[in-house]
Amino acid sequence: MATTEGQVRFSGHTLDKATKAKVTLENYYSNLIAQHLERKQRQDKLEESMKEEGLSEDQKQEKRQQHAQKETEFLRLKRSRLGVEDFEALKVIGRGAFGEVRLVQKKDTGHVYAMKILRKADMLEKEQVAHVRAERDVLVEADHQWVVKMFYSFQDPINLYLVMEFLAGGDMMTLLMKKDTLSEECTQFYIAETALAIDSIHKLGFIHRDIKPDNLLLDARGHIKLSDFGLCTGMKKSHRTEFYKDLSQAKPSDFTTYSNVPATNPMDSKRRAESWKKNRRALAYSTVGTPDYIAPEVFMQTGYGQSCDWWSLGVIMYEMLIGYPPFCSENPQETYRKVMSWRETLVFPPEVPISEQAKDTILRLCCEADRRAGSHQGIEDLKSMKFFQQVDWEHTRERPSAIPVEVKSIDDTSNFDEFPEVDIKLPASPPVKEGEAGYKDWVFINYTYKRFEGLTQRGLIRP
Repeated sequence: MATTEGQVRFSGHTLDKATKAKVTLENYYSNLIAQHLERKQRQDKLEESMKEEGLSEDQKQEKRQQHAQKETEFLRLKRSRLGVEDFEALKVIGRGAFGEVRLVQKKDTGHVYAMKILRKADMLEKEQVAHVRAERDVLVEADHQWVVKMFYSFQDPINLYLVMEFLAGGDMMTLLMKKDTLSEECTQFYIAETALAIDSIHKLGFIHRDIKPDNLLLDARGHIKLSDFGLCTGMKKSHRTEFYKDLSQAKPSDFTTYSNVPATNPMDSKRRAESWKKNRRALAYSTVGTPDYIAPEVFMQTGYGQSCDWWSLGVIMYEMLIGYPPFCSENPQETYRKVMSWRETLVFPPEVPISEQAKDTILRLCCEADRRAGSHQGIEDLKSMKFFQQVDWEHTRERPSAIPVEVKSIDDTSNFDEFPEVDIKLPASPPVKEGEAGYKDWVFINYTYKRFEGLTQRGLIRP
């Protein structure tokens, strides 16, 4: 600390410590308020469910006592430190630019989860701190049947860990690669469920921005859940706004080329579908990815809103019915150009006949942002369309799925890719010495989370 003409000047070290103290205190008190509200919500939910069940006063009192014991246990377990050593790795089920996804089993309960591991150094180097933080916050807040549930998040000096429910059905990308095309009936089912999932996050005030088959996971019954963790997407260069702005100037070396067919050579739909599928998986695992599903306004500097997610839904619907997305090309720059010129490039191949209702639905989703279905009354815009006339929107999740999923056990990974080259072992957590939390830990402050159900549930968590 120094003084100059009556002014007090603090050293950078002092200012840094003051900022850390301020943020730590703010986090502490905001967490206390959040925990109080969550506890009240759980109590209100219990009272509401007991009222609906018509329980007697004695039965209600017994349930209240059981709930109070759970709350006490939750507080005790929340104080316990959770680390990578509390889990046993069973298999690697996904990989991405900055880490892997493993199927793990919690040692004390036997519950099976999907654990996403992200390297802190890469997050900092690639300026992904805000994105990884946003993903954690969305997963905490979106406690919803249409969104993958996160049970725990924690960190050590090297990595961040997200522990989520394991959805044994795999993802939509894998399903589409197994099938040439889907029937209109199957497409109606999956698009309706994806629309409900998009609607659920929009109601929370979020924009997904990366709706694509890779991020549509299937549970053990074959129903959709929206995710970002499948292949560590949402964590890479392509998700930064600056990347979208600069895509037209990008060099070919920035991308994974996934077809050797020149753009000028017109292909029939069969060859196009084969070309797309042949290189689809490598594209999904690449650091950069593809702009195939991204709305044109996302690339522009004029801003975008929730309607960009409805455009992506239209692109996925086209892919389900035709066999490949409408703007796929031999490289992402060409795809980008096609997306930006969608009025000329969005065409339906005559050799793959689809109904006029299906075409109309796609064209109402893939159009100008202000005219787009979903941009005015959200999902209500879709419910009024003829293509979705047969959909039971209220009960779709309770009904059988369009394509049954075969799952033999809670740790069945047959619907996922094999990653024999990735070491199955979980990284050892390095010891943390008191007072030695470095910058990497500081920027990820308040990352730890434990879900009430995860800590108080007994018995197996079903796939």
